[in-house]
This record gives sequence, C-alpha cells and structure tokens, in this order.
Amino acid sequence: MIHNPIIPGFNPDPCICRKGDDYYLAVSTFEWFPGIPVYHSRDLKHWELLTHVLTDDAAVDLKKLPSAKGIWAPCLTYCEQEGMFYVVYGVMNSMNARYFDVDNFLITARDICGPWSEPVYLHSSGFDASILHDDDGRNYVVSLDWETRAGYEKPGAICMVEYSPEKKGILGYPRRVWHGGTDRGCIEAPHLTKRNGYYYLMCAEGGTGYNHCVTMGRSQNVWGPYERDPQNPIVTSTPGDSNERSDPDHLKPKYFNPDSVLQKSGHGSYVELPTGEVYLVHLTSRPFVPELRCTLGRETAIQKMMWTQDGWLRMADGGSLAQVEVPESSLPEYPLPTIPDFDDFDEATLGNFYYAPRIMPERFADVTARPGYVRLRGQESRTSLNKVSILARKLTSVYARITTKMEFRPEVHQHSAGLILYYDNMNYVNLRKYYSETLGQGALSVIQIENGEKTEFLNSRVAVEDCPVYLRLQIQGRKSWFEWSYDGETYRQIGMIFDTTKYSDEYCKYGEFTGAMVGITCADKVKHSHYADFDFFEYVADLEKPVD
Repeated sequence: MIHNPIIPGFNPDPCICRKGDDYYLAVSTFEWFPGIPVYHSRDLKHWELLTHVLTDDAAVDLKKLPSAKGIWAPCLTYCEQEGMFYVVYGVMNSMNARYFDVDNFLITARDICGPWSEPVYLHSSGFDASILHDDDGRNYVVSLDWETRAGYEKPGAICMVEYSPEKKGILGYPRRVWHGGTDRGCIEAPHLTKRNGYYYLMCAEGGTGYNHCVTMGRSQNVWGPYERDPQNPIVTSTPGDSNERSDPDHLKPKYFNPDSVLQKSGHGSYVELPTGEVYLVHLTSRPFVPELRCTLGRETAIQKMMWTQDGWLRMADGGSLAQVEVPESSLPEYPLPTIPDFDDFDEATLGNFYYAPRIMPERFADVTARPGYVRLRGQESRTSLNKVSILARKLTSVYARITTKMEFRPEVHQHSAGLILYYDNMNYVNLRKYYSETLGQGALSVIQIENGEKTEFLNSRVAVEDCPVYLRLQIQGRKSWFEWSYDGETYRQIGMIFDTTKYSDEYCKYGEFTGAMVGITCADKVKHSHYADFDFFEYVADLEKPVD
C-alpha cells in the first residue's frame, strides 16, 4: 500500500506529469528559495527531491514580499510533440484589499533539471494558471479570474485564453468558461486535459480549507459549455453537498470531518500510467485536534482513480473520501534516495533540501570556507522581509529532534546565531547565542516572535564560553522546547515549553498557506559580515506518529 501523505510537510498544490517511465511532481514554495521543488518517482510510492525550477533570486525577486506571497501553484507538464517540459507559475505580489495582484509566467526546458528558458509573461488575470498542449498543436492557459467588483460572486470564475509559442504571448484577453462543478464556491486550481474527444476541466472548490475538494467538468469544445460531473466532488475530506457560494472565506473550519485523518483534501492533478491505471495527487493537511491548526502546512497525498464507462473520473474504491492507505500501482517497485537525517556539510555543495526566505541559501551559506562546516554570514533581523540568513528544512512530523553544533563568537549585541523553529517572519522561536553587555560575554537565550509581538526570555539566559556549543530543538506533539550542551551528551533545557500548534496557518495572522520550518540562523545587524560555523545539522523525525 501507499501511505499518505506521500510528501509530508509544507508541499502544497501538487501538479504531476509523466515522461516515459518517470513521474515528476511540482509544488508551491511561496516566499521560499529555491522555488518550485520537483519530486521524482518511478512507482508513485517512493519519491525523491530531484531538483528545483527557480534558482535565480535576481530574476525572480521575492524580497520585501510579505509571507504567503511569492510563488503560487506551479503547473508542470510535458509536451510530447515538442519534447519539452513546461512550467507555468504565478508570482503573487499583493493581496491588499483582496485585489490579488499576480503575474503569471511560462518557462520551458528539454531536461527536467534545466536549464530553463527565460520567463514569458502571460497575464495577471488571476492565480493558479496552467496549460494544455492540445493534440492539434494549440495551447490554452486556464486560471482563476479574480473578482474584485461588488455584487459578483467571489473569488471569481475560471477563465481561458490561447497561448501562442510563436508570439510568446497570449492571444486576446482571457474569457470566463466555468463557474464550478458544485455550489461550494471558492473555485480555483484549474487543470485542463483532453481524453477521448473530451476536454476535462479539473478544479478545486470550497476554498483551500476544511471544505476543499476536487471537481470535474467536461466539454467536447475547449471553450465550453462544460457539464458538471454528476457525482462531484470526486475527491474531498468532506463528502456531501454544501452551498457556500456567498462566503469567500477559504478556511471554513465548520466542515472539519472528525472521521477523516486527511483534511482539506483538494487541488488535484492526475496522471495516466502506461498500464491504464490512473492516480491523482492532491494537497491535504493533518491538523492538531481540537485546535484545528496545521503546523505541517498543506502536504501532498495521492489517490488511485479509474475512468467509468461513461467517461468520468472516480476514486477506485467508488467513494470520494480521501484515503490514507492507497493501493499501489502495478509498476515495478523503485526505491529512491531520501533526504538524509544527518548532514555533516562535507559535500562541496549545499544539500538541495535547504531553503531560505526570499533569497537563495548560497547568498549567505558557504560550505567551502571551512571544510566540514557550513558558514552562515549574518544579515538582517529575522523579522525582515529582505535579506535574512535562515537555512531551513521543512518540518515533516510534529515528533522530531533537531540538533546542531555551532561555533560563534559574538562581538556586539547585534550579533546572534543559533537554532530556530520558524513559520514566518512574524512567528518564530529562536535559541541564539549573542553578546550580552550586561554579562560582558556571550550568552544563550530564547527569543520569541508571536504574531509580531517580541518576547525575550532573559530569566532563563545562560552565560556560555566562546567554545563550540550543541543546540537542540525537541518537538513532541503540542510541546516544543530548546536544550543546549557543551559535550553533546548531557543536555539541559533552556527557556519555556512552546505551543507547537501555533506555528500554523490557522494561528498566524500575517501569513498563511505555508508550513513550519526548522533550521540554523545567523544575524549581523551592523555590518552583515560576522559569521557562525555549524559542524552538522541533524533532523530526526518520527513519521509514524499521528499529528494528534
């Protein structure tokens, strides 16, 4: 069996495609670089983090963008006629006053690992843009056309426009073609495919919260009209009918289904296997209950599907409730390397599983300056939206132990470095070594930013020598705390126990749609040059323990 989620932690909005025997899946990254991870599989059960599509933070400038903005909902396709991979992605620049200012782009590559072409601007009509390569050589871009006018249903409708590769642009203006396959409202995430003479429009409805779902419509004309699948939704965490067209809120916690492990299931993309089997990937979440807070963010799950005789897509078990255990395909089993628990920084390049907010990690993280270590050059404060030195991994379980060994000699109080549990720039908790003018030497203390409010726990401050120190973060369900040690054997707790559930979409007021990260960090708010050396980074997670 395949156990869901197949890609745990902050991995939302999955889009899947196939080239030969290889399956590739891309997810959203929002304000994090590198952008658009691509996961690879040959059996749909084992997945490896293969590459990233966006690695040039100058060409795709995310600096100063608030949390939850940035790269939204990539569409990854493979055009067999051209032998070319396409990625359509949006850069969300602003959501002020619910205007949703987004720019959508298209890039191509012969190889999934690049190099990728210069981006072609498509339009700014709305988000979740994706592309269909029709069998007659024409291309169509669908997206959510964001609605801002009074008196119209929010957030909008699905629109479509033809794209011309020769002109490197769209032809005319997008026009609306679909208002949804249910009355759940909040339609988004369109994917257009073609099969047996029908154009299929797969969408997400209900908002990317507890009423989320996957729906389908079809038409023999690409421009419609599209008919609803009579059994919509085809995948969800909350089966049944609901009419929420008048409520544009995406979260809708009243639809939490206590009988389902997987919540918020929706935003799907499907792939057909050479065997005739069909699988659909979708986002999902596993909240703490009863808080209904998803610290791990929106994750990627998979469901086995089938086509009916009358041409509709259904879950293979005949229902619509997203399942934790899913039958494997008939493809040969193909294990792949996973992200290592222990990184001693002995490689010549930084691991591809590290991320940084708004800039590439290589801007401040160097594994060549001191062999066997990663050197982090300090920059702005961790609340900044500009240049922050946080080298982070995605939290994949709420039962985890994170450990590092740090060498750092702060010289002024603006120097600090250490370990961090981070949701966004307004919500994090940080064990850091800094220079204490009161003590006249280096010290360890914990600082917390909670929805923009700063608390420094000086009552638990500890003076430490300028020698290597081990730092540890323990995450045990709802409880998280820091520890430190001189020898890596005997640890002592420092600071209070923190509420893990708060590092979530539902609690954080300044961001949404991402997930908790853990990592190492350094700040030099004077010269942006002072550095900390980290000997290793260990991340041990228990993926078998449930969230609650």
